[in-house]
Formats: sequence, structure tokens, C-alpha cells
Amino acid sequence: MNTFNVLTIFPEIFSPVEKGIIGRANDSGIIHINKINIRDYTKSKHKNTDDYPYGGGEGMLMTAQPVIDAWRSIKNPGITIFLSPKGKVLDQKKCIELSEYNNLTLLCGRYEGIDERIIDKIIDEEISIGDFVISGGETAAMIIIDAVARMLPGVLGNEKSNKNESHFCSLLEFPQYTRPENFEGMKVPAVLLSGNHAKIKEYKFSKSLIETYLKRPDMLKKRGITKEEAKFIIAELPEKERDILKYLK
Repeated sequence: MNTFNVLTIFPEIFSPVEKGIIGRANDSGIIHINKINIRDYTKSKHKNTDDYPYGGGEGMLMTAQPVIDAWRSIKNPGITIFLSPKGKVLDQKKCIELSEYNNLTLLCGRYEGIDERIIDKIIDEEISIGDFVISGGETAAMIIIDAVARMLPGVLGNEKSNKNESHFCSLLEFPQYTRPENFEGMKVPAVLLSGNHAKIKEYKFSKSLIETYLKRPDMLKKRGITKEEAKFIIAELPEKERDILKYLK
């Protein structure tokens, strides 16, 4: 069983991640979401977990004592991650890496940040979910739990599902369709109805390439493409022929 230990002052926020696929995995024992309320460990008579920063500055900082003591209450914290705007931005490769750990401990910051001594003493790594500001680390922690749990055996009904999703193979997912075949004049591509599995596979791959080229060229540039793969893009977007050269491996 993979355990996600979450250090937070708002454990009630995590109800969304306890629903759906991740919730079922938690209920069935495939994973365990262990929420630790930092307030339960403060020695302040007013249950404070924050204080003013030395040297002045805006806002308040989470204090070291309750966070460290809450962390010490975890039997096996494994790798401890602080959800921080200073961290490396989360991507699919990192989610796969984190799925190899049996125990992840996620520290959710609040206010203007945390006492630096918390980072020095217990944090193994800082991770960001993007270059923007949110109110606290809980949202980021839920994203990590969701993304990492999906990599674990038994969480998804179909073990092959995540391998076809966007970002898993450094390409965006191909467009998909379901019934009816014709909706308000918009028809499902004929190849998907053909039963020709080789052609369908080729179609899906070519569409993934084109989707990535049009919507996330940064991903395609990082991945690179072969001359054979480039032909799929050029065939559908001939005006892009010269531009495609910069993506070749």
C-alpha cells in the first residue's frame, strides 16, 4: 500500500480527492491518505501555528515547532515534499518517479510561507505546480496525490489507460469520439469506424503529433520528432513544412 501523509492545518479541504477513482483506491486500501492536522501538535495555548517574521515583512509564517512535531508523529514519512513556488515544476516524469516511493509526506504551507528551519530539518524536496499564486499547499498536494496515485497498480480500472493520456508519452492525447456517429452534422472520422486496427493506430498517433504541434509546441520541441513522424504533420499542415525542421531529432 502506498501512503500519502499530508501535513496541513485544513484537513477538511481534502474531501474532493477522497471521491472518484482516488477515493475508491483509498477505500479499498490500495493507497492510504493520512491527514495530519498540524494544529493538534502546537504547544501554543491559543492553538496558533503562525507568528510574525523576524526582520519584519508582510504576513505571517508557519512556526517550526508544530510542523516538526506533526512530522515526527508519522511512523514512516518516506520522502518529505514541501509544496512551494520555489520548487521544480511538477511534470509527468516527476509523478512517475514519485510513484516509486511507498511513503510520501506532503507539507502544505499557508500564510506567507514557513520558517526556513522546517525546510532545513525535514524537507527532502520542494515542488511547485506552476508559476502562479494559490492560497495554500493543499490544492497542490491534492494534485500530486491524484497524479501519482494514477500511476499505481490497481488504481485505474484499465492498467493501460494512463499510458495513452496526455503527457505520459510526451505527446498530447489524440481527439476522441463516442456515439452518435453523426451529431448535428459533425461526423466521427471514418477511419475510427473502419475496424482496421493498424490504420486506427496510425491515425491516433498522427493526431497526437498534430495536437501537440498546434497546442504545445514546447513539448514537441523537447521530445523531438523523426523525419517519418514529421511527414504526418506536413501531410495535414503543408504550410508548416519549413517550421517543422526545428523539431527534428
